[in-house]
Amino acid sequence: MISEKMRNMVKNSSAIRAMFEEGKKLATVYGAQNVYDFSLGNPNLPAPAKIAQALKEEIDGCDALALHGYMSNAGFEDVRQAIADSLNARFGTGYDQSCIIMSVGAAGGLNVFLKAVLDPGDEVVVIAPFFGEYANYVANYDGRLVVVPPNPPTFMPDVKAFENALTARTKAVIINTPNNPTGVVYGEETLKALADAMRSAQKKYGTTIYLLSDEPYRELVYGGKKQAYPALFYENAVSGYSFSKSLSLAGERIGYLAVNPGCADFADLVGACSVATRVLGFVNAPSLIQRAVAKCLDESVDVGFYEKNGKALKAIMDKCGFEYVEPQGAFYLFVKAPDGDDAAMCAKAKEHRLLLVPASGFGCKGWIRIAYCVAPETVANSEGSFLRLAEEYAK
Repeated sequence: MISEKMRNMVKNSSAIRAMFEEGKKLATVYGAQNVYDFSLGNPNLPAPAKIAQALKEEIDGCDALALHGYMSNAGFEDVRQAIADSLNARFGTGYDQSCIIMSVGAAGGLNVFLKAVLDPGDEVVVIAPFFGEYANYVANYDGRLVVVPPNPPTFMPDVKAFENALTARTKAVIINTPNNPTGVVYGEETLKALADAMRSAQKKYGTTIYLLSDEPYRELVYGGKKQAYPALFYENAVSGYSFSKSLSLAGERIGYLAVNPGCADFADLVGACSVATRVLGFVNAPSLIQRAVAKCLDESVDVGFYEKNGKALKAIMDKCGFEYVEPQGAFYLFVKAPDGDDAAMCAKAKEHRLLLVPASGFGCKGWIRIAYCVAPETVANSEGSFLRLAEEYAK
């Protein structure tokens, strides 16, 4: 018999994954080309060619025992140093290899960090809308999720509400920018305001509050702009990164944690993260892909591809008369359900073979998420279905 905790998790399993599985079923009935699956943030772009080249070089030229054997739980030291050097060059940080813990994607890294810092009952603050799996990650270690309410229409953090959410039990804050699901980008002013609020709370309660910055979309910012690096504005910052989006390597499960050298209890924290990597069963991040990404740190996918898809989808929403948030990055369009019922809208959309995700699972009722990391043809061919959906609401 399964545990009660898992029973609840299965019952409330991710709406994103549920829609993805539904899409596969519909594709067998109607044909994949006639199902418009906007459910999963699965990159449609191929990985840069240099990834395949780097993998081949490692396989052809390596010491097989060294490549395929165990290494430190935190990962290969030279790979970690290469990542530290890259971050320092790009953002002016002061990392070295001791600050980097290689992880099984950003999700693995976030779980490693939370395992390292949470005691039962500790609070983790998130700002709605937020990636729904954060709730499960915090529950894994018997923490308590504290949700700052959403702040429409901009969906930028309400700093006063954020301040009120911080208590003596706050152990960590998770932010995600560019944001999944809104596509909103937090600028320097916002990051500084959040940092000031956390410093004030630390002083008030005599505690340490860590900022866990979830950054899988860091390079996916539109209009030639860049995402400000949160660790520059707050000393107790840990960056969780994944190469899933920037290099289209979602299935390879490779990422890292970057611990600010100014973090409180730095040595204990990185040591705990290394041990957590082992005791959670990861042991270490996959060795071959560690080596490959270390050679591709200056590579990226074409962000313009996603920006163009977003513009095409916005044009369709405009024809439909649907309200949406202007995406500044990532590859999601956040659309308001006309009647305020996001679940009903997604159910109606499915009748037109449109797979969308209700934002109730992101802590924001009344909105839906459309992932446009799909083929341009999927966006173009979906127009008729979206218009028919709009007609239903017009009636």
